[in-house]
Amino acid sequence: MKNISRRSFVNKFGMGVGASVIMTTLPSFMVETEKTAIPYTGKKINIALCGLGIYAKRVAESMQGSEYCNLAGIVTGTPAKAIQWKEQYNIPEKNIYNYQNFDEIVKNKDIDMVYVILPNSLHKEFVVRSAKAGKHVITEKPMAITVKDCEEMIKACNDNSVQLAVGYRLHYEPTHLEIKRLGQEKVFGQVRYIESSLGYKTYDTIAKPPVDVNNPAHWRLNKKLSGGGPLMDLGIYCIQACRYILGEEPISVTAQFGTVNDKKRFSETEESISWQMVFPSGAMANCNSSVGYNIDRTYAAADAGSFELSPGLSYGPYEGKSTNGPIKFAPIKQQQKQLDEISKLLLENKKLPVHITGEEGLKDIKVINAIYKAAETGKKVLLS
Repeated sequence: MKNISRRSFVNKFGMGVGASVIMTTLPSFMVETEKTAIPYTGKKINIALCGLGIYAKRVAESMQGSEYCNLAGIVTGTPAKAIQWKEQYNIPEKNIYNYQNFDEIVKNKDIDMVYVILPNSLHKEFVVRSAKAGKHVITEKPMAITVKDCEEMIKACNDNSVQLAVGYRLHYEPTHLEIKRLGQEKVFGQVRYIESSLGYKTYDTIAKPPVDVNNPAHWRLNKKLSGGGPLMDLGIYCIQACRYILGEEPISVTAQFGTVNDKKRFSETEESISWQMVFPSGAMANCNSSVGYNIDRTYAAADAGSFELSPGLSYGPYEGKSTNGPIKFAPIKQQQKQLDEISKLLLENKKLPVHITGEEGLKDIKVINAIYKAAETGKKVLLS
């Protein structure tokens, strides 16, 4: 019962259920059904993580206890990491690859899917190589750094009859399902204005010591590897929030680069950027992303009310409120939920929902590229 009910809630993105009902019943419902559900004991999707950086550690830890998938393999260019991960997660030697011998994975029937968690500019190469090896693929966001790369990734997966997903973890998170419902169901009428911002001075506290995105050696400051600065890494969450609250695609953007406080560190990528989007309904969004200051907030104003989350786009736990009252859900393991839902559909030989596929990733890159063009030219850029 647990799997059917929670999955139905996710697949509907929270639609059709009142916010007040969800807030008061969901946590206890989840606890109760955890006790009575029959554990899944069938085949699982075996996943190889490609790239063993900070986020891969978070994904691996979240996967422990996953219902429909296993961490079965790794791909790394660092021998010391291979040894550490092999011991920590009991990875068989035959399921350990480096970037040079990766294509041999085609012979490995014990790997079903590859999760690419590499610097942005490398996503295309390893998605295409995974597809040619006959493996389903998840790639971290942003999907790639150019529209052409995204299109080639989609084509490679289609040509090799494998499915491609993008790591949109918040598409499975109850708080975000709720703000999507509030916006798209027009619970407070048409949403007219959105503010969404995400910025960090320190990137990720899962690392010990924490990783500083302002460190000159960080790959995110290398434009060839990252494709850009905080817009690529953090701003994509703001773009996503606006798009799924409204259920619309932006028709135009304007943008401005922020002040560069350290010209040596930010010689290739922006330190901060602000941008504005206009949508077909007339709704407007004002967004910001930065590695110069901390901010994590999304706010939406509609004809008859408003709703907001703060924190709202990081890893949570999320706190929010609406005109009807608090918005708060029990925290979940976001990466585990995302991978379990994807894996279950693959096990059932079903198509992945469009909102997490390469087509969705392509839409984000079109918006991101338009924002950069607008900031560079100082002109409004139209989106087709």
